[in-house]
Amino acid sequence: MHSDIVTLAPNFDGTGLKIGIVVARFNEDICHGLRDRCLDELIRLGVSPSDIVLLSVPGALEIPLALQNLAMMEEEGFDALIALGAVIRGETYHFELVSNESGSGVTRIGLDFDIPIANGILTTENDEQALARLDKARECAQCAVEMANLQRGLIEL
Repeated sequence: MHSDIVTLAPNFDGTGLKIGIVVARFNEDICHGLRDRCLDELIRLGVSPSDIVLLSVPGALEIPLALQNLAMMEEEGFDALIALGAVIRGETYHFELVSNESGSGVTRIGLDFDIPIANGILTTENDEQALARLDKARECAQCAVEMANLQRGLIEL
């Protein structure tokens, strides 16, 4: 590699980062599993529990509004946000609507407010698939910390 190329290496040190998490309650057992794994991983990465704000909303469609409210709280100074929920296919078109709209809303909030958001809203065919993907929440915690540090690093360039 060329020595004159500026490179920002992945940084998973959560020390000093403020993280907001929004968790849906629909499919509660799965969402509690996501929440607990995410919190465990954030703390393992060095994020102080006092620097974590956790919100609960009814379902995946309500997540973007709660994220938007967190993003607008400039005095809190969140470095990254995390969305956690589970949308499990049923017999109607509602699955597609909720999956697409919640995902679109999460992405839009991140871009509109220039804040990293790790999207951990599972979209699965059944409960078994969702339970098998609970560690996605750990990946979301890692993503939030890495992207928050990347944002900080870009500012310092």
